Order: sequence, then C-alpha cells, then structure tokens
Amino acid sequence: MGSLGAMRSGRGDRYFQEGIQDAKKLVPEGIEGRVPYRGKVADVIYQMIGGLRSAMGYSGAATISDLQEKGRFVRITQAGLLESHPHDIIITKEAPNYMIQGR
Repeated sequence: MGSLGAMRSGRGDRYFQEGIQDAKKLVPEGIEGRVPYRGKVADVIYQMIGGLRSAMGYSGAATISDLQEKGRFVRITQAGLLESHPHDIIITKEAPNYMIQGR
C-alpha cells in the first residue's frame, strides 16, 4: 500500500500510477501517521510474551505448537468488543499492556 506522500515522492510506479502529477488523480492505498512512543522495545516484547503465556494458560497449551492446535478464533461483535474492555470507570493508572482508546 502506498500513502499519498509515497506516491508523490516518485513511488507511484509501484502502484501503477506513475506519471500522474495531479494529486487529485492519485488513489492512495494507505496513510501516513505516527504512533505514540510506548517505551523500550524490550518492555513491549515482555508484555507481548506475557499475553502469549496467558493465552496458553487459557487454552491449556503447554507449548506454542499446542496453542496452534488448540487455539480457536471466536468472532465477536463490535458491541461485544467494547463490552469486554473496562467501562463505566475512570482509569487512574494504566497498565503497561493496556492503552485507553483515543490516546
């Protein structure tokens, strides 16, 4: 996918839109943006590993191979997703593995 900025900088040929000068005629497939700094990558990975261990415990998997066999995806609605997050509460201290939506 290419953002408008990538296409303007001469990479439009990757998206079969080379030679188009008018930005209104470019059809970008992506956006440009930034994400907030979340700390050292080692700390982020540590939290991911904790989530993986938790999932393995819930599914009764002793190894990642077991998790691949026992794991099942469950489809939930958007309302169910919102309901599964903390609500009707003012979070005073965020956990390192949870970020309030919109921040």
